[in-house]
Amino acid sequence: MKEQLSRLKPYQPGKQVDEVRREYGLDRIEKLASNENPFGSSPGAKQAIEKGLTELMIYPDGHAADLRGKVSRFLNVRPDCLIFGNGSDEILHMVSRAFIEPGTNSIMADPTFSQYKRNVIIEGGEAREVPLDSEGNHDLERMLSLIDDRTRVIWICNPNNPTGRSIDRETFISFMERVPKNIVVVSDEAYSEYVTSENYPNTIDFIDRFPNLIATHTFSKIYGLAGLRIGYGVAHSVLISELEHVRDPFNVSRLSQAAAAAALDDQNFVRECAERNAEGKKQYYDFCKETGIHYFPTDTNFILMEIGDSGEDVFQYMVRNGYIIRSGSALGCPEYVRITIGTKEQNAAIIKLLKDYVSCKQPS
Repeated sequence: MKEQLSRLKPYQPGKQVDEVRREYGLDRIEKLASNENPFGSSPGAKQAIEKGLTELMIYPDGHAADLRGKVSRFLNVRPDCLIFGNGSDEILHMVSRAFIEPGTNSIMADPTFSQYKRNVIIEGGEAREVPLDSEGNHDLERMLSLIDDRTRVIWICNPNNPTGRSIDRETFISFMERVPKNIVVVSDEAYSEYVTSENYPNTIDFIDRFPNLIATHTFSKIYGLAGLRIGYGVAHSVLISELEHVRDPFNVSRLSQAAAAAALDDQNFVRECAERNAEGKKQYYDFCKETGIHYFPTDTNFILMEIGDSGEDVFQYMVRNGYIIRSGSALGCPEYVRITIGTKEQNAAIIKLLKDYVSCKQPS
């Protein structure tokens, strides 16, 4: 085993429904821990899967030609500016695999999506972490100050997981203008479809201006295809060709490609999910303002809140009551909990439980 792997802990996903049901003896469990879409998937995606069941014996198209064409037209980019992966996680892995090696370093926020650091360490690189500012934003100036001649990749999670905060267009452009062109910048935009700000950067517009930039997207969140694992990266064709060297053949299944293509066609479903998410976000904002609970305004389908002194205590309380949320102890912010914004009814039920928890914790 590589020496550096001894410093890693396996990735900790949120608890699964069956696991909690067995452990706590509960009949009814609601899972709002992994930022999955509570409104399901597009009917068109389900139909595409059913249609594809007759061809399971055939290898998938390694070039993802049909899906590539649809995404190319949807984004108005050249087909050779796209790369597809087994979830956007695989694209992130490709970047580290292609550019990180022993003696190099990579810069990222803290806390942020944990896979950046894991991938860098696996490849033998140094992970340089920069604390977020007090409002949960990337400290881009500090990140720039850590660049040296061994820096290979900078990771930007926009919006950031777990704080839900996003970087605006002007700030992002200013940052990119100061990053040396030999350093790859990854803009992880898994939650971009939930952003409502008109000043959010459409990084796809910048790939010719900044050929060292790659934006990653997923079908796991608003498109509701987390169980199929499919995502893509958008970058200058030269950068894409470099990543193709480390992409495994047939890495995206036939069913995943078909479902993603159909899901992309159903933008009415996407808009409806975004609207319902905004309504659910307001439920949590109102609750936090009413109770004085600290939270980070979010541009995603989750919210990070500080309830009491221990996020783990809140997590255990919620699980005992049939709701799986995410303890901040697994996210680098142990005082907090992260809750996926659910249906109106799910949100109301969780808020009621949180109100009960807060009232019990208040001194009499």
